Amino acid sequence: MGTRDPRIDAYIKKAAPFAQPVLIRLRTLIHKGCPGVEETLKWGHPSFSYKGILCGFASFKEHCTFGFWKGSLIVGNNKGKTQEAMGQFGRLTSLRDLPAEKVILAYVKEAARLNDEGIMPPRKTTAPAERRLTVPPILINALKKHPKARSNFEGFNYSKKKDYVEWITEAKTEETRRRRLATAIEWIAEGKGRNWKYER
Repeated sequence: MGTRDPRIDAYIKKAAPFAQPVLIRLRTLIHKGCPGVEETLKWGHPSFSYKGILCGFASFKEHCTFGFWKGSLIVGNNKGKTQEAMGQFGRLTSLRDLPAEKVILAYVKEAARLNDEGIMPPRKTTAPAERRLTVPPILINALKKHPKARSNFEGFNYSKKKDYVEWITEAKTEETRRRRLATAIEWIAEGKGRNWKYER
Protein backbone atom coordinates (compact mmCIF):
# COMPACT_ATOMS: atom_id res chain seq x y z
CA MET A 1 0.00 0.00 0.00
CA GLY A 2 1.32 3.45 -0.91
CA THR A 3 1.76 6.40 1.40
CA ARG A 4 0.65 10.02 1.25
CA ASP A 5 2.75 12.82 2.65
CA PRO A 6 0.87 15.77 4.24
CA ARG A 7 3.67 18.06 3.03
CA ILE A 8 2.46 17.45 -0.51
CA ASP A 9 -1.07 18.48 0.48
CA ALA A 10 0.45 21.71 1.81
CA TYR A 11 2.55 22.13 -1.35
CA ILE A 12 -0.50 21.83 -3.60
CA LYS A 13 -2.50 24.18 -1.39
CA LYS A 14 0.23 26.84 -1.67
CA ALA A 15 0.50 26.47 -5.47
CA ALA A 16 -1.00 29.07 -7.82
CA PRO A 17 -4.71 28.52 -8.62
CA PHE A 18 -3.97 27.41 -12.22
CA ALA A 19 -1.52 24.77 -10.91
CA GLN A 20 -3.67 23.09 -8.28
CA PRO A 21 -5.91 21.04 -10.63
CA VAL A 22 -2.86 19.94 -12.62
CA LEU A 23 -1.00 18.76 -9.51
CA ILE A 24 -4.07 17.05 -8.07
CA ARG A 25 -4.66 15.17 -11.34
CA LEU A 26 -1.03 14.07 -11.55
CA ARG A 27 -0.95 12.93 -7.94
CA THR A 28 -4.16 10.92 -8.40
CA LEU A 29 -2.90 9.22 -11.57
CA ILE A 30 0.48 8.40 -10.06
CA HIS A 31 -1.25 6.58 -7.18
CA LYS A 32 -3.69 4.90 -9.55
CA GLY A 33 -0.91 3.68 -11.86
CA CYS A 34 1.34 2.53 -9.00
CA PRO A 35 -0.66 1.74 -5.83
CA GLY A 36 2.55 1.05 -3.88
CA VAL A 37 4.03 4.50 -4.52
CA GLU A 38 5.42 6.49 -1.59
CA GLU A 39 5.35 10.27 -1.42
CA THR A 40 8.05 12.59 -0.13
CA LEU A 41 9.67 15.94 -0.86
CA LYS A 42 13.00 15.96 -2.72
CA TRP A 43 14.82 19.11 -3.73
CA GLY A 44 11.82 21.03 -2.33
CA HIS A 45 9.27 19.44 -4.69
CA PRO A 46 6.89 16.46 -4.53
CA SER A 47 8.63 13.21 -5.41
CA PHE A 48 7.18 9.73 -5.81
CA SER A 49 9.16 6.55 -5.14
CA TYR A 50 8.59 2.88 -5.76
CA LYS A 51 11.71 0.73 -5.39
CA GLY A 52 13.63 3.88 -6.27
CA ILE A 53 12.60 7.28 -7.56
CA LEU A 54 9.66 7.05 -9.94
CA CYS A 55 8.67 10.59 -10.88
CA GLY A 56 8.01 14.06 -9.55
CA PHE A 57 6.28 17.34 -10.25
CA ALA A 58 6.83 20.96 -9.38
CA SER A 59 4.88 24.19 -9.46
CA PHE A 60 6.23 27.63 -10.34
CA LYS A 61 4.70 31.09 -10.78
CA GLU A 62 3.44 30.52 -14.31
CA HIS A 63 3.78 26.81 -15.04
CA CYS A 64 4.12 23.31 -13.62
CA THR A 65 6.47 20.52 -14.62
CA PHE A 66 6.21 16.75 -14.48
CA GLY A 67 8.85 14.16 -15.20
CA PHE A 68 9.92 10.56 -14.78
CA TRP A 69 13.30 9.69 -13.29
CA LYS A 70 13.92 7.26 -16.15
CA GLY A 71 12.13 9.46 -18.67
CA SER A 72 14.28 8.50 -21.66
CA LEU A 73 13.15 4.87 -21.27
CA ILE A 74 9.49 5.76 -20.70
CA VAL A 75 8.63 8.78 -22.81
CA GLY A 76 11.60 8.67 -25.19
CA ASN A 77 13.56 11.64 -26.43
CA ASN A 78 11.03 14.47 -26.17
CA LYS A 79 13.59 17.20 -26.94
CA GLY A 80 11.19 20.00 -27.78
CA LYS A 81 9.40 19.64 -24.46
CA THR A 82 12.49 19.04 -22.31
CA GLN A 83 13.98 22.30 -23.55
CA GLU A 84 10.84 24.21 -22.50
CA ALA A 85 10.99 23.13 -18.86
CA MET A 86 12.14 20.37 -16.49
CA GLY A 87 10.67 16.92 -17.00
CA GLN A 88 9.39 15.43 -20.24
CA PHE A 89 6.17 17.37 -20.77
CA GLY A 90 7.22 20.99 -21.08
CA ARG A 91 5.40 23.89 -19.46
CA LEU A 92 2.09 22.76 -17.97
CA THR A 93 -0.32 25.63 -17.41
CA SER A 94 -3.67 23.82 -17.39
CA LEU A 95 -5.21 20.36 -17.51
CA ARG A 96 -5.29 20.68 -21.32
CA ASP A 97 -1.49 20.54 -21.39
CA LEU A 98 -1.43 17.08 -19.80
CA PRO A 99 -1.42 13.90 -21.89
CA ALA A 100 -4.60 11.81 -21.78
CA GLU A 101 -5.29 9.93 -18.53
CA LYS A 102 -4.62 6.51 -20.11
CA VAL A 103 -1.28 7.76 -21.44
CA ILE A 104 -0.13 9.01 -18.04
CA LEU A 105 -1.28 5.76 -16.41
CA ALA A 106 0.68 3.74 -18.98
CA TYR A 107 3.78 5.84 -18.30
CA VAL A 108 3.44 5.39 -14.52
CA LYS A 109 3.00 1.62 -14.90
CA GLU A 110 6.05 1.45 -17.17
CA ALA A 111 8.12 3.46 -14.65
CA ALA A 112 7.08 1.03 -11.90
CA ARG A 113 7.95 -1.97 -14.09
CA LEU A 114 11.42 -0.56 -14.81
CA ASN A 115 12.03 -0.11 -11.08
CA ASP A 116 10.63 -3.59 -10.35
CA GLU A 117 13.12 -5.08 -12.81
CA GLY A 118 16.01 -2.81 -11.84
CA ILE A 119 16.40 -1.49 -15.37
CA MET A 120 18.53 1.65 -15.63
CA PRO A 121 18.96 4.07 -18.53
CA PRO A 122 22.22 3.60 -20.44
CA ARG A 123 25.00 5.83 -19.16
CA LYS A 124 26.12 8.61 -21.41
CA THR A 125 29.77 8.23 -22.25
CA THR A 126 31.83 10.88 -23.89
CA ALA A 127 35.02 10.07 -25.67
CA PRO A 128 38.01 11.96 -24.34
CA ALA A 129 38.94 14.91 -26.48
CA GLU A 130 41.71 14.07 -28.89
CA ARG A 131 44.90 15.93 -28.06
CA ARG A 132 46.70 17.28 -31.09
CA LEU A 133 50.27 18.43 -31.09
CA THR A 134 51.80 20.50 -33.87
CA VAL A 135 55.42 19.46 -34.27
CA PRO A 136 57.46 22.29 -35.83
CA PRO A 137 59.12 21.61 -39.23
CA ILE A 138 62.60 22.14 -37.73
CA LEU A 139 62.07 19.16 -35.39
CA ILE A 140 60.35 17.03 -38.06
CA ASN A 141 63.32 17.52 -40.44
CA ALA A 142 65.88 16.75 -37.74
CA LEU A 143 64.01 13.56 -36.76
CA LYS A 144 63.92 12.42 -40.41
CA LYS A 145 67.75 12.50 -40.44
CA HIS A 146 68.00 10.37 -37.27
CA PRO A 147 65.91 7.17 -37.60
CA LYS A 148 66.54 6.05 -34.00
CA ALA A 149 65.43 9.43 -32.60
CA ARG A 150 62.42 9.46 -34.93
CA SER A 151 61.35 5.98 -33.83
CA ASN A 152 61.70 6.89 -30.16
CA PHE A 153 59.85 10.21 -30.58
CA GLU A 154 56.93 8.46 -32.30
CA GLY A 155 56.74 6.07 -29.34
CA PHE A 156 56.70 8.85 -26.75
CA ASN A 157 53.45 9.74 -25.04
CA TYR A 158 51.76 13.08 -25.67
CA SER A 159 53.35 14.82 -22.67
CA LYS A 160 56.89 13.76 -23.53
CA LYS A 161 56.48 14.99 -27.11
CA LYS A 162 54.93 18.23 -25.92
CA ASP A 163 57.85 18.91 -23.56
CA TYR A 164 60.30 18.77 -26.48
CA VAL A 165 58.11 20.77 -28.85
CA GLU A 166 57.64 23.57 -26.30
CA TRP A 167 61.34 23.61 -25.36
CA ILE A 168 62.37 24.10 -28.98
CA THR A 169 59.61 26.52 -30.05
CA GLU A 170 59.98 28.74 -26.99
CA ALA A 171 63.68 29.45 -27.63
CA LYS A 172 64.21 33.21 -27.83
CA THR A 173 67.00 33.15 -30.45
CA GLU A 174 67.82 31.05 -33.49
CA GLU A 175 71.12 30.03 -31.88
CA THR A 176 69.36 28.78 -28.75
CA ARG A 177 66.82 26.94 -30.90
CA ARG A 178 69.59 25.14 -32.87
CA ARG A 179 71.44 24.22 -29.68
CA ARG A 180 68.27 22.86 -28.07
CA LEU A 181 67.39 20.93 -31.21
CA ALA A 182 70.79 19.21 -31.27
CA THR A 183 70.47 18.28 -27.59
CA ALA A 184 66.87 17.12 -28.10
CA ILE A 185 67.83 14.79 -30.96
CA GLU A 186 70.64 13.31 -28.83
CA TRP A 187 68.38 12.72 -25.85
CA ILE A 188 65.46 11.40 -27.93
CA ALA A 189 67.79 8.92 -29.67
CA GLU A 190 68.70 7.64 -26.19
CA GLY A 191 64.99 7.33 -25.34
CA LYS A 192 65.14 10.12 -22.77
CA GLY A 193 62.38 12.59 -22.01
CA ARG A 194 63.09 16.31 -21.94
CA ASN A 195 63.24 16.29 -18.13
CA TRP A 196 65.09 12.95 -17.83
CA LYS A 197 67.52 14.39 -15.28
CA TYR A 198 64.64 14.85 -12.83
CA GLU A 199 62.88 11.57 -13.55
CA ARG A 200 63.39 8.65 -11.22
